[in-house]
Amino acid sequence: MALTASGLHMAAHVAALLVAAGAYGLARRHAQNPRFAFGTGKLGYLAGFANAVVLGMTAVLIAVESGKRLLAPEPVAYDSALVLAGAGLAVTLVCAWLLKPQAKDQDLNLSAAHLHLSADALVGVLAIAGLAAGRTFGWGWADPLAGLAGAALVAQFAYSLIRKAAAALLDMNPSAELTAEVRARLEAEGERVLDLHLWRLGPGNHASVAVVSAEHPRGAETYHESLKGIAGLSHVTVEVRGPLHAHDHSGNSHS
Repeated sequence: MALTASGLHMAAHVAALLVAAGAYGLARRHAQNPRFAFGTGKLGYLAGFANAVVLGMTAVLIAVESGKRLLAPEPVAYDSALVLAGAGLAVTLVCAWLLKPQAKDQDLNLSAAHLHLSADALVGVLAIAGLAAGRTFGWGWADPLAGLAGAALVAQFAYSLIRKAAAALLDMNPSAELTAEVRARLEAEGERVLDLHLWRLGPGNHASVAVVSAEHPRGAETYHESLKGIAGLSHVTVEVRGPLHAHDHSGNSHS
């Protein structure tokens, strides 16, 4: 069962790699398409979310089948299964090394594919351990138990990835630190930030929209200039209001 679980998950990560490659292709193809108001960076997050859903479904399938085998054990050809499990683990480790994300602000699409491979490597280790225990000690329950443990690990990976992808797709604030830095720079000369929104556009790219009020307002280009040099901030919109217009806004700052 542990080997079957590893095989199912390897099939899932092949699909994940295809989805990731397709997302990159679509992003490049539509990079200049004006219908994408902020570019095609979120195609990768959409692919990552899809991969996470597939990962979760794989975990459920592994858990159900492992439970059946735990209740009704079947004979296992341990020697052959161990050879296949070892070969599968070796291939997975090579692929995981090749796809390891390098950037600090990771591409979630690539991270999703790498996460698939990392989860599969752990399932492969569990498969070998379960098969070895069954072959050495005659513990027939060790194989399906390893499958259940693998399903739990895969489910944890899927949950983590779904949270990350959903946060980007729903435009949740990606960084409290980045938001604080933007606010501090805009208020450096005594201004007041009435409204501030920050969201992720794609790997390493963020957008910000701010409403600034000041007794002696400066030109919007001055505030744009003050935000230059902030790593990852690639699209900025600033609205400037004088003191007579400050009351037109609720005064609550959102980020």
